[in-house]
Amino acid sequence: MYGELTDKKSIDQVRQTFDNYESNCFEILLYRKNRSPVWFYMQVAPIRNENDKVVLFLCTFKDITLFKQPIEDETTKGECFTAAGRCFYSNKILQKQSLRKQETLIKKDRVLQLNSDILPQYKQEAPKTPPHIILHYCTFKTTWDWVILILTFYTAIMVPYNVSFKTKQNNIVWLVLDSVVDVIFLVDIVLNFHTTFVGPGGEVISDPKLIRMNYLKTWFVIDLLSCLPYDIINAFENVDEGISSLFSSLKVVRLLRLGRVARKLDHYLEYGAAVLVLLVCVFGLVAHWLACIWYSIGDYEVIDEATNTIKVDSWLYQLALSIGSPYRYNTSGSGQWEGGPGKDSLYITSLYFTMTSLTTIGFGNIAPTSDGEKIFSVAMMMVGCKYGTHRCGECFGLNYLYA
Repeated sequence: MYGELTDKKSIDQVRQTFDNYESNCFEILLYRKNRSPVWFYMQVAPIRNENDKVVLFLCTFKDITLFKQPIEDETTKGECFTAAGRCFYSNKILQKQSLRKQETLIKKDRVLQLNSDILPQYKQEAPKTPPHIILHYCTFKTTWDWVILILTFYTAIMVPYNVSFKTKQNNIVWLVLDSVVDVIFLVDIVLNFHTTFVGPGGEVISDPKLIRMNYLKTWFVIDLLSCLPYDIINAFENVDEGISSLFSSLKVVRLLRLGRVARKLDHYLEYGAAVLVLLVCVFGLVAHWLACIWYSIGDYEVIDEATNTIKVDSWLYQLALSIGSPYRYNTSGSGQWEGGPGKDSLYITSLYFTMTSLTTIGFGNIAPTSDGEKIFSVAMMMVGCKYGTHRCGECFGLNYLYA
């Protein structure tokens, strides 16, 4: 099928595509049986079975001979051939530029897409869908997935903070912002009922009934619980403290949406820079969660409810003394302990402690005193040790491969 005018690099790229089981596009010069040369736009895509093994390749050819313009220069001069009554030249420069553009577009598409099942295993024409059905790899859905990703990280940061520090959303700005996030999550549920997905055979499922059944069986319950307006309920002053704590705890269900985020970001692991960014983000997020838990334990144990006394060896009490904002007992008013560090200082100090513990540094200026704090510190250091060992193993493997 190919001859003396076919670019050797294109032939090598085709062979490499088949050897590596990849999908790719080429503009290549081939020959018919009568030895007449023809330019083809060639698309190669592997077809996989249910075990994710390549069983065959799908190759499509589109005749683009009429679109190839004769360009005469030192590299192509004298390489003229006749096809369909016209004179064409072997255009190696344009062929290389076209291949580079195709590769750039494919890589850009993969980076922007968040779905691990972006397209079927082979590239095909857009399926015919009902008017109200959205293709899961269209531009609108890709942009929407990025918006949901950013808002999911926002909830992953704010929900543990609000639950542990018991912040009622009395600020109208934050209340409106959280309400907008809840509405967007609710709209996402509606869109998911009208978005295609890739079936087990690699085909795009556009049947509305199958789409609804698939979403109901997978992420519908979690998405529904994550978009309930817990903050609006907690905003009322006359809400019982127990009910408010219950609704605040239910907000933690939103963190289950991170499972979808991990599933969407798994195809970024082939990029070295993306892996480093994801590792830093994961480490910061874990440290943030542990800081919220660390403060919750200290806040629960700093005051002995049985004797209504404060524990002077608690890290919260020592922090309050060091920053000049000690706890004090209000005998004339509420009859409770008041004062203490501000929430900003408490969070920064808690995050500082969890960061030093996870990195196994531990300067000792903040130390656990109660049994609950010590148990949590041990567990946190074990997590940090496991995380560090795992990362070192991966770095060693990468260095070995590069070497």
